[in-house]
Amino acid sequence: MKASLPIGANYWRAAIALTLALTLGSSVRAQPSLEREAIALRPLGPKGLQQFLNAHSKELAATLPPKPLRDALDRLCQQRDCYASRLYWFTDLDRAKAAAAISGKPILSLRLLGNLDRDLSCANSRFFRVALYPNAEISKVLRDRFILHWQSVRPVPKVTIDFGDGRKLERTLTGNSIHYILDASGRPVDAIPGLYGPQAFLRQLQQSEGVAKTIATQTDRDRNITLKNYYGDRLNAIQSQWSTDLAQLGLKVPARLALEMPSSDSGILPRADRAGTFAAAKMAVENPIVSSALNQRTLAQMTDRVTWEKLAQRYASDAKLDARSLDLIRAKQAAGAIAAPQTAAQSRSVPSIARSFESAMALDTVRNEYLLHAQLYRWFLQDPKTQNADALNDRVYAELFLTPKTDPWLGLLPGDSYSALDNDGISTR
Repeated sequence: MKASLPIGANYWRAAIALTLALTLGSSVRAQPSLEREAIALRPLGPKGLQQFLNAHSKELAATLPPKPLRDALDRLCQQRDCYASRLYWFTDLDRAKAAAAISGKPILSLRLLGNLDRDLSCANSRFFRVALYPNAEISKVLRDRFILHWQSVRPVPKVTIDFGDGRKLERTLTGNSIHYILDASGRPVDAIPGLYGPQAFLRQLQQSEGVAKTIATQTDRDRNITLKNYYGDRLNAIQSQWSTDLAQLGLKVPARLALEMPSSDSGILPRADRAGTFAAAKMAVENPIVSSALNQRTLAQMTDRVTWEKLAQRYASDAKLDARSLDLIRAKQAAGAIAAPQTAAQSRSVPSIARSFESAMALDTVRNEYLLHAQLYRWFLQDPKTQNADALNDRVYAELFLTPKTDPWLGLLPGDSYSALDNDGISTR
């Protein structure tokens, strides 16, 4: 009598394991897990991600897919909440550069505190994962026209508040993030500092992609000329738009922002822009940069907190969340309600959360563009070290984000305060 073929669960597990082994060229013999599938597909890059998405399309169609599937996808993409963005991120810059060289695409390189695939990365990187990466327009542009890479600058500081009754609140402190646009050799082309609203971020991507493609086939000499012109044009555009915005809010902007040089007996040191006029060759190179810095200082002095908020309202449409981002917020709220029911945070409605978040993004957008991005363009114009991504990033974190790597405490341990704790509450365990 012939033995009947097994038709139970063990048969199907074996069949799936054999199929996966043949498909991936591996020697998987045990029951295939989602995690092992993600690990096996990760080396295949974006193609491996697409295979995973195709294989699990039915489950991923849910607003909130099963947690094991989400976790496996995060492992494959190296990005938390990848089910919403469907983006593959390199964590090895050399591999990203190789992919860029083959594809002809520029690299979008994110530098952050913590890790992009962890829930508690720095706050701005978490906002990117909600507002930017799932956005339908942005995710398509990133997937089709960029090679994605992220790199952790340092661990993100975390704080846990224990309420003593079983409730705990965990958050991150300080830290900022920046996206660099790099060419295939890893040289910076542009940078997008901090959080921008989705439409503003999309415009930044399109502008930087355009210049990156232009310089891709140029000689070093022509490349430098193209980039200098680009940075100068962008800097002028930022300051011109800032002046226009202030004028339209009813603030009188000086016709000539740079002040005249004081007399020699005034007791005031000469301004750098006027001092430069005594060296013509030096002035030709430095005067646009110095003048720009002085103009920005004047504009910044005219822009107080209330004015920034009014400016942000002018660009509110740039910070609108799309349906996919709203779905992600809704899913996170639902998951949180299951884990910790009846908390105050879960009682907030998604529209209320979205309005507050959009308002904060709009404010961040104008401040980051008018203050931080303008400063970056001045550095690009005057500092040859900006051709090295790591050196530029060190300066960004030290001087723009005010979290230099020389400070192990990230500004969280002021030297002139007294805590009345043993060793100031410091532990190095």
